[in-house]
Amino acid sequence: MFNGKKVYDIHGHVSSPSATSGYLAGMLASNSVTPTPLSRPVERRGAGFSDEDFKRESTRHAKYMDDRNIDIQVIGHRPFRMLGFMEPHLLPSWVGFTNECIKKQCDDFPDRFIGAATLPQISEAPDLSNCLPELNRCVHEFGFKAVYLSPDPGGKRTTPAMYEPYWNPVYEYCQREHLPIIIHGTNALDRRFRIVPQNYQLGFYTEQYIATQTLGHSDVFQRYPELKIVVCHMGGGLDRFIKTDCHLPQQDLSKNLFFDTCAYEVNFLEAGIKQKGVGRILFGTEAPGSGGSVRPESGKTSDDMVPIIDALSFLSTQDKEDIFHNNPLAFLPAFEQIPTAAG
Repeated sequence: MFNGKKVYDIHGHVSSPSATSGYLAGMLASNSVTPTPLSRPVERRGAGFSDEDFKRESTRHAKYMDDRNIDIQVIGHRPFRMLGFMEPHLLPSWVGFTNECIKKQCDDFPDRFIGAATLPQISEAPDLSNCLPELNRCVHEFGFKAVYLSPDPGGKRTTPAMYEPYWNPVYEYCQREHLPIIIHGTNALDRRFRIVPQNYQLGFYTEQYIATQTLGHSDVFQRYPELKIVVCHMGGGLDRFIKTDCHLPQQDLSKNLFFDTCAYEVNFLEAGIKQKGVGRILFGTEAPGSGGSVRPESGKTSDDMVPIIDALSFLSTQDKEDIFHNNPLAFLPAFEQIPTAAG
């Protein structure tokens, strides 16, 4: 809570038993589609896939949120495990299983987690029509309230830009169903990145910034005026031009394009909020995720973001309430619709 209001986190990722990695490795090694473990009877799931195994990870995740003063979090896939470059005949099974894991975590703690769908995006496909059955399953069977999109799922920079017709089937669906979109990079196969540890992070940075710029300079929000999109990690990068410069989008994006606070370096975070404006900033932490490094000045992990934002002196109390509660709620009204914990 912050000033008596719940803290809503727009940016989280599913926590699953380590056995899920074995399922992925086996499918890749055999190059064969296999039934997802959660689609099997409990007694046939195999080691590491019991209800207790999943509940253990969900409980750990919820405790991590408690320690960082987060009340409710939207969870999607682990982006670096998206593997959109895998063989197209395998991808739907992996994506389907990932969504089943997200559903499992939401069922374990329905008062703490909101599901966001992962889609079997294929960079080389004519468009995203193939994603609609899985998206429909997630929305109407699983009750998910948002959807993740990767700007370049294959990681080879061959995916059409986010204003091109390739994306229209999902945009149309999301506008019709009032489904917010969360843009997050996934893997990056650029050979120049290989020297950098965890170089998928460079993919996050570059693809999210490119998405921000191409969406802002395009007519996407004229064609889909009700569409709401948040770009993770403060949009990937800062702008170096003044606001009136034609290099930056000059259209009003305040009702459509938003950014989250999952930017752990305080100077970057502060500059991003000032550039984008408080009204377009949604609280997001990725806790637990890549923010496990400890801040020397506080002894707390960098994803413990509530005190960091609370300490920003240029923000008023109202600004902080907007970032922690009001803005995420306006973006995703489902935050107020999930059940309250029993007892």
